[in-house]
Amino acid sequence: MSHLLFIDDEQSICWGLTKLAQRLGHSSEAVGSAELGLQAAQKTRPDAVVLDVRLPGMTGLQAIQKLHAIVPEVPVVIITAYGDLETAVEAVRRGTFEYLVKPFDLQLAERTITRALAASLARQIASPGAANVSHPNDVASSADGIVGKSAAMQAVFKQIALVAPSSACVHLRGESGTGKELVARAIHRYSRRADGPFIPVNLAALNPSLAESELFGHVRGAFTGAESQRKGLLEQADGGTIFLDEVADIPMALQVKLLRTLEHGEIWPVGGDAPRHADFRLISATHQDLRQRIANESFRHDLYFRLVTFELELPPLRDRRDDIALLAHHFLDRLSSRSGATRPSLAPATVTELEHRPWFGNVRELRNAIEHALVLSRGGTVEPSHLPAAALPSFAAANADGGLKQLIEAWTKSELASAADGAELYQRFLSQIEPALFQVVVEHYRGQVATAARILGMHRTTLKKKLDEYGIHGKDES
Repeated sequence: MSHLLFIDDEQSICWGLTKLAQRLGHSSEAVGSAELGLQAAQKTRPDAVVLDVRLPGMTGLQAIQKLHAIVPEVPVVIITAYGDLETAVEAVRRGTFEYLVKPFDLQLAERTITRALAASLARQIASPGAANVSHPNDVASSADGIVGKSAAMQAVFKQIALVAPSSACVHLRGESGTGKELVARAIHRYSRRADGPFIPVNLAALNPSLAESELFGHVRGAFTGAESQRKGLLEQADGGTIFLDEVADIPMALQVKLLRTLEHGEIWPVGGDAPRHADFRLISATHQDLRQRIANESFRHDLYFRLVTFELELPPLRDRRDDIALLAHHFLDRLSSRSGATRPSLAPATVTELEHRPWFGNVRELRNAIEHALVLSRGGTVEPSHLPAAALPSFAAANADGGLKQLIEAWTKSELASAADGAELYQRFLSQIEPALFQVVVEHYRGQVATAARILGMHRTTLKKKLDEYGIHGKDES
């Protein structure tokens, strides 16, 4: 049997956790302040501690180091109603085992406490007389721009907090507009390189003929127009972090040079006869599937494994609908304060409309929609009519990037979220795609229905019936 210590000023939380401990066969003690919790830990050594962040008097984060001084190596689980990135980072930095965001269900609490007790037992077996360990000093910092309370974003916050102190290369994967650069900046901000430079580079925007010089630099006389020596972006990131966005677009010839730089810390400038040394952390990002690019032989597999030491996937906005209203209010605050205008409010119908849109452009599209609405609302309540029409990505772009499947998934999720039920969902889907498909194929074969039907793999009569249904005219070849 293990002993648990619960520190929370909400009696209902303490009651629920105490009952959970009893059901699991453990003893427990519940107190309402950090000061009482420290006294309880001195009296009876707990095997795990569950600690609220916001407490009367000393905060939970302030109490962590004092707890570790009293009961070294005991896992501490933080619980909070304010699950922002800063809290996650501080929790990890202060040596917490896990953190839970209120409201949480008892099943999640049970799994977390069980893992914490298992870790505690493993530590006792491995080093029963383990000495106290040091913990980082308090760090006052802020993660500007990253907003989210959804479970998906809480997972992202936790991953940022875990990977930031390391030196591992990080690869961010997500659709356009999901905030990859914001996450890269947050990783840099909470890393040991925070005092160094942060160099963002969009590889898709680099001129292919000058990309090598931009990244690796050049010596004087290396090529026509190179009148002086120039440091490349990789060397400029020395002591800090370089963020390579759209890394899938890096030319194949430069992939070899980048791999060598990552392996040996050597940068060979264009025209140079000796390498330069630089110490930087690399964070890369793309909305494309690098594994597919490897299969297409347009991306080196050895570079892929070097870049993707730690991969963090950013959820699209349609998978974190709990954050849409929060983000909308966040953008209202920022845009209103920037313009000096009175902050308007969002009509309930507007919030509903925002939460039901597919947001193929993700957070970037939402921000632009709010800015558009602010112009039309003129400081008054933002109504649904003030929002721009929902944007749709081009079919060609989606197909070229292998994103057609994602578009279909997004449309389906949007329909399920907005419709009262899923009735006739398949028919609604067909009514969206069939007209355009049939129109293009029939036009391509100059109205020849039989030929179009053969290409489509349909019976001519079936296709003719569909064309009549959609008002598309073809020529019957019979």
